[in-house]
Amino acid sequence: MEPLNAPSNGTPNDRSQDSGDDVEILSVEPCHRGFFSLDRYRLRHRRFDGTWSDAFNREMFQPPGAVAVLPYDPARDRLVLVEQFRLGAHLTGRPAWLIEVVGGMAEPGRTAEQVAHSEVAEEAGLTVLDLAPVAAFLPSPGTSTERIEMFCARVDSAGAGGVHGLAEEHENIRVRIVPAGEVPALLESGRIENAYTLIALQWFLLNRDRLSRLWAPADRRPASGRSGP
Repeated sequence: MEPLNAPSNGTPNDRSQDSGDDVEILSVEPCHRGFFSLDRYRLRHRRFDGTWSDAFNREMFQPPGAVAVLPYDPARDRLVLVEQFRLGAHLTGRPAWLIEVVGGMAEPGRTAEQVAHSEVAEEAGLTVLDLAPVAAFLPSPGTSTERIEMFCARVDSAGAGGVHGLAEEHENIRVRIVPAGEVPALLESGRIENAYTLIALQWFLLNRDRLSRLWAPADRRPASGRSGP
């Protein structure tokens, strides 16, 4: 068994280096056009032994990308999460109100950073003071083309709270303050069922000390003025 961290060897069966020539799209059939799009693809792709697969169909949900943001107040060592209604959770028999990170759809002509600033203001009523990249990932690539760009935002959470969101988008979003020390218990409780939020909180636990150094007030930074690891 080859280790996952083994260097790519560039051999024909090495799928870690996708040149674009290993997938052939034979046809695309539009299935639905609305708030989101759904298309049916007929395709084939190269196998690990170098041969080609038979042609097959895949229906792909094609939403725009999205931006997710975990607001963190390093001065008070606490996170700002939000709670809102999710129909998908309700339809699976789960509690319909989920605790989540801030998030919103990507917008043409705007950078992910710009969307992060506006979403934090709209959903949490806060101003982003700084941004740190967390990850970019595909939450469900077997059925969707959606790609997420995630950030951690430095905020001042003094006075944070209340209900926010845009009325024209039928948003009703409540702010939830979580002390950083309570994050492990929150994760272990099973209360977090949103995948973006699970990723963000796990990342935060791995990077909490680094963030504290990175965003420490000037009088608490190392004498050299250098922040980070």
